[in-house]
Amino acid sequence: MVESTEKIVLNVGGMRYETYCSTLRAFPGTKLHSLTEPEASMAFDYDPDAKEFFFDRSPRLFQQVLSYFRTRHLHYPVDVCRSALEEELAFWEIRVSQLPPCCWTKLSKMEDQAEECNAFGNAEEPDDNQGLLSQEERRNGHRWMHWKLRVWTLLEKPYSSLWATALAILSLLLNIGLVILTNVNSTTHFLVSNDNVEDGFHHYGHRWAFLHKRVPHLLYLELFFILLFACEFFLRLTVCPNKKKFLRRPLNAIDFLSLFPIFIELFSAGHLSKDQAIILWLGLFRAVYILKLLRVFRLVETPLMLRVLPYMAKAILKEIFLFMVIFVFEVLFFGSLCYYAEIEEAYTHMDDVTSGLWWATITLTTVGYGDMYPFTKFGQVVGACAAITGVLTVIILTTILLVKFKGFYEAAVAKEKRKSMKRQAA
Repeated sequence: MVESTEKIVLNVGGMRYETYCSTLRAFPGTKLHSLTEPEASMAFDYDPDAKEFFFDRSPRLFQQVLSYFRTRHLHYPVDVCRSALEEELAFWEIRVSQLPPCCWTKLSKMEDQAEECNAFGNAEEPDDNQGLLSQEERRNGHRWMHWKLRVWTLLEKPYSSLWATALAILSLLLNIGLVILTNVNSTTHFLVSNDNVEDGFHHYGHRWAFLHKRVPHLLYLELFFILLFACEFFLRLTVCPNKKKFLRRPLNAIDFLSLFPIFIELFSAGHLSKDQAIILWLGLFRAVYILKLLRVFRLVETPLMLRVLPYMAKAILKEIFLFMVIFVFEVLFFGSLCYYAEIEEAYTHMDDVTSGLWWATITLTTVGYGDMYPFTKFGQVVGACAAITGVLTVIILTTILLVKFKGFYEAAVAKEKRKSMKRQAA
């Protein structure tokens, strides 16, 4: 056994460290403790001439390890990768749990950043449909595959040619025209009258009568737009390389759903005027036309901020669910409390518990329509508590969203920089 006062020399990555054997014996079961054993010269790389042990490891990280044996405190270097530190500690057989609380905060932060980088980095890249079609063309050798490639490129790659750009712009203009046409048609649905109208409803001294009066030429113009979009949709479906992925895309699903309202109305001609509910639902369903305007992102590169949002939303689902549970509890609590506080008031706005829940929802979300408010003193105290609680809830949720978004945005920026460097190197 080597004496405790005897010194031992360690050569780590070309840097020599000298310490006492008693220092290395501070933590039994570690690799440095094993160096003080009599058979250490046989088990490790030992140079008898220089009388030193050699380890081909990072000398910078070893300084933290040796400092841990000397001071009994293991600290985390600020500018060191988390995985590199864990690997180094594992080599010297030191547990990461030995880090003090001050360093655990840094480690946890870097762990979150690593998860965000992995979540955004492992995301599937947009599939190279041209490459898939090219492989299929080479495999089958048919001229039809060549035309499929050209048509798919023309429809899905706006910057592939001048014709593709013009076609994408024309499609966007048709979408805008369809939205304008839908808004113009909405003015033909209602008629204001002071007469008694059956099944009408009172609104500020007037009767609103539902009058579905389609202008024929507007209906035919909408049908013309929809037929153009239907031809485009089925053409893209025919030439797409992977029909399952094509149908899973949200924008393609929106294109498919937008074909239904006009055809339902045409096939049910003569019957819809008798059923106001169907007409109202068809008008609401036409809001899908507005979602078609999202295809404007085909003409411009999708902003990095929007590409980050889906990954951030997926990462904070658990937190969102927890806050929704808390919010529902707050609505039930303050809504019920305010209702029973106002129940004896003659001029209260809250006729039932449902009205109280509506008031609590508007107050907690800091919207404050002012359509309902408490009259009694106790009700006003409840309202003040509800408003303060709502502000605190929104602040906490906003902070979580900002922190998560910052982490994912930084990971996305780093990934974009790596991609640009790879392109420059190529």
